[in-house]
Amino acid sequence: MLPLKDKDKPLVQKLLAAGCCARCVLRFCCVGLHAAYRQPCQDSLKELQAFVSDAENGKSEQAAAPEPAEGNSTSHDAAGPNSTEENSTSQDAAGAEASEDPPSKRMKLEQSVSEAQADGASRVCVCCLGILQQLSEHTQAVKIAEAVKAENYEFDSLVLSVSLPAQLCVREHSCWLHVKKEVREKCMTLDKDDVIQVKEAFKWIMQSLIAKELRGVSVVTKSVFEVGVEFTHPETDADCHFLATACPDCFKPTKNKLSVFTRMAVVKALEKIPADKFLKHYPCPPPRPAGSCSFQDVQCLHVAVFVAGRYNKFCRSLPQTPWVIDGERRMESSVEELIAAPILSAFRADGFNFSSSGREDVDVRTLGNGRPFAMELLNPHRSRLSRAEMKQLQEAINKSSDKIRVRDLQIVTREATGRMKEGEEEKTKSYTALVWTQKPVQKDDIAFLDEIKELSIDQKTPLRVLHRRALAVRQRLVHSMSTRLLDPHHFYLSLKTQAGTYIKEFVHGDFGRTKPNLCELLKTDTDILELDVESVDVDWPPAIPE
Repeated sequence: MLPLKDKDKPLVQKLLAAGCCARCVLRFCCVGLHAAYRQPCQDSLKELQAFVSDAENGKSEQAAAPEPAEGNSTSHDAAGPNSTEENSTSQDAAGAEASEDPPSKRMKLEQSVSEAQADGASRVCVCCLGILQQLSEHTQAVKIAEAVKAENYEFDSLVLSVSLPAQLCVREHSCWLHVKKEVREKCMTLDKDDVIQVKEAFKWIMQSLIAKELRGVSVVTKSVFEVGVEFTHPETDADCHFLATACPDCFKPTKNKLSVFTRMAVVKALEKIPADKFLKHYPCPPPRPAGSCSFQDVQCLHVAVFVAGRYNKFCRSLPQTPWVIDGERRMESSVEELIAAPILSAFRADGFNFSSSGREDVDVRTLGNGRPFAMELLNPHRSRLSRAEMKQLQEAINKSSDKIRVRDLQIVTREATGRMKEGEEEKTKSYTALVWTQKPVQKDDIAFLDEIKELSIDQKTPLRVLHRRALAVRQRLVHSMSTRLLDPHHFYLSLKTQAGTYIKEFVHGDFGRTKPNLCELLKTDTDILELDVESVDVDWPPAIPE
């Protein structure tokens, strides 16, 4: 039995007569029992019709009951036996006549019930456009489950999301206005927000059916794996169009939207438009559609998985990211691509975003314990790898090229990746530079550099990066330096600096844009021939023992 009360009877009758399906009637009666929606729509319709018929029959019987006349028994005694028989006959006739009174009301009820039966059997609901009718049955659950299986994701649970045509909001608003008067007259406490949403009712019906088809996978309210079901109904797209004139400020064109009539925009407009203005433009109840919504698409989406590690770069002709200038590729590969290709394959992801703790130039090597990096894997079809599988993946990356090497490869959380960037400019980095001097130098000429500590330098944005970085003067610290002479014109300079320091510019001066610089300190022109990153002092991600 459906959990309905006497107060619901006028709403049920009005909504059935308007062409609403049984499940939409339950929604407007605020029935929150999931099982009520899961029973076949035809069974619910029959129960609703019986519910309304009982109510009307009860009213008819009450109206037909004759009232006893004053002194009726005295008249019977005075009239004798024959009169009593005649009086009884006339009362029967009157009772029969009263039971059929008024005939127009009885005919109207029979007509509305028979129409509702025909509507429930063959017509599309004026409110949900068929979504809670045949589109929420077992065959639809099979289609959704098959589409999910075909994508070959790994998951333990899923959340079902539903995308509905925006015009459903208009039709529901029309149905609400249709019953609003009845609600007010009966002094019923019912608000539009109390009405169960179409997508909620759809989920209540479909969740268990989909779970069964996917062999018991949990369909829950929150999961890392989402299955989206989209419906469209081109026939009624124009239902929303009058709102653009009535509430023009709610509909503004956007670059990423194919239509201005988004669900949010329509909801906003319906909240603003007065009832009388709405009724001037749109019928109440809504017009009957010729066909149901179309089952447009099933889209699967897994939340991103994050993989982190540290990389070394041993090549002086390898950029960190793909190097493309004016649409033309300058280098055949990059650190990003060499690392990403095996990882994408292992997780079967659709794409990725690569980030790291700073970056080195194409001609700079990264040595020591490497540079921390993180990869956001977009829509991975596989989300978990064991420790042994991660180790195999790391080995596969390292065997794929002698230009790079990765270590400490691991899966991390989104929140953990933030540690890579935390206080990035306060971190330190160590470098080794091969320096050329115009004037010949001896060991004693450069020894004073070893004594310099916490040298503050001002660096105007280097000319070579001015195309991608804002023009500014940035103050940086050179914490310490040490030297090792090679020959009169070459020496190695080891530096420990604040992260974000431009080492090349410190060595050659960048036409005076970095001050002080090595040219000024040595009082001769200097240039940098080679540069290596020796360490990036970011204690992340956690080291994994070899």
